[in-house]
Amino acid sequence: MSEILRFSHHVYLVSQYAAPNITPALDPTIRPELVTLVVSPGMEIRAQWLSQVLKQGAGVRVEFWRVDDAWDIDHLLERFMVLLEQASVPPALNATGGTKPMSIAAFDAFRAYGRPTFYIHPHTDFLFWLHPQSPIKHQIEDRIRLRHFLLAYGAEIHSEGDASVPTLFQELAGHLIDEIEYYGQAIATLNWYAVKAGSTLRSPLLQEEHLEWEAFRQMLSRFERAGVLCIEQSRLVFPDEKARSFVNGGWLEQHLYMQIQKLRKHMPIIQDVKLNLDVVRNTSHGRVENEVDVAFLANNRLFLVECKTCRYPSGKGAEGLGSNAIYKLDTLKDMLGGLHAQGMLVSYLPMRTVDITRAHDLGIRVCQGRQLRQLGPFLEEWISCQQLQY
Repeated sequence: MSEILRFSHHVYLVSQYAAPNITPALDPTIRPELVTLVVSPGMEIRAQWLSQVLKQGAGVRVEFWRVDDAWDIDHLLERFMVLLEQASVPPALNATGGTKPMSIAAFDAFRAYGRPTFYIHPHTDFLFWLHPQSPIKHQIEDRIRLRHFLLAYGAEIHSEGDASVPTLFQELAGHLIDEIEYYGQAIATLNWYAVKAGSTLRSPLLQEEHLEWEAFRQMLSRFERAGVLCIEQSRLVFPDEKARSFVNGGWLEQHLYMQIQKLRKHMPIIQDVKLNLDVVRNTSHGRVENEVDVAFLANNRLFLVECKTCRYPSGKGAEGLGSNAIYKLDTLKDMLGGLHAQGMLVSYLPMRTVDITRAHDLGIRVCQGRQLRQLGPFLEEWISCQQLQY
């Protein structure tokens, strides 16, 4: 079987899920020189996105082969047979994408012409040979990076956060999590002052009751020693916007990012990780920007994580805080990673039961409160679970 493992010409069926049409072109063992994208009505823009990735990320030539109806078996059979008749280089078929009629028609045509067909398992990234059948399977290499993965879904990375996290910041975050019960409500109060500082970098006057609060005073001292704020005339003053953002929850985002970086040392399936991504998508309504706290790829699948250090008040009017973060994650993982993208909400303070239930219903994991002390193992279990359940 090894002699038919690599072919210089692949045919891919374009659909809304891009990863199975990217990964085989990036794997040096089976990388083709030419890819023909079969494009059905409504898939033109996705074909363009995919073409960009294949050209930039894999360095392959790309051609388009159009079909008029993605559901008409007779039409599809005819179009695939014409493709096979006209192909200057005999192709191999990747039957993973497209509609079911497209996959069936393509498989039938390629088998009739004696051409090989393979399938990429969407969860394990194993390549299986459907024709000729073989017990041999190939593990696709995890070579795709976030920039090209997102580009395949029509998104571009406009900017990203600084990947270097000072040791002093790491130690501060570790202390805040170790003493989470002590500092929990004080962090939420500090968030309020940091938000109110806005573009002026100066907070409202510190309230007397907060200054009498020992946990709040000690926490301010630790942030002050880290050089991200000072107290002047009973106000918090931030040296720059970067420092204000760090105080306003950025420390938790950096802590999460460093935990994932540590996991990479013994989890090589984590292939890329980014902090504070500003992602831009071109839509029919214009350019849309979205912020992502932490994003990473593991085994060619997208993982998105949102961090929160706010308080979740109960009662009327409290609905938006937790649910907005959950719905944002659910929307982003669908737009930026398709069916198999994963989302997690990391919250310094305990969340409302109703929000935890809502997240569970949407397939979004939650790590909250004291669970943050085991954030590393929590992340490892989350990533490993996605690999083992299929």
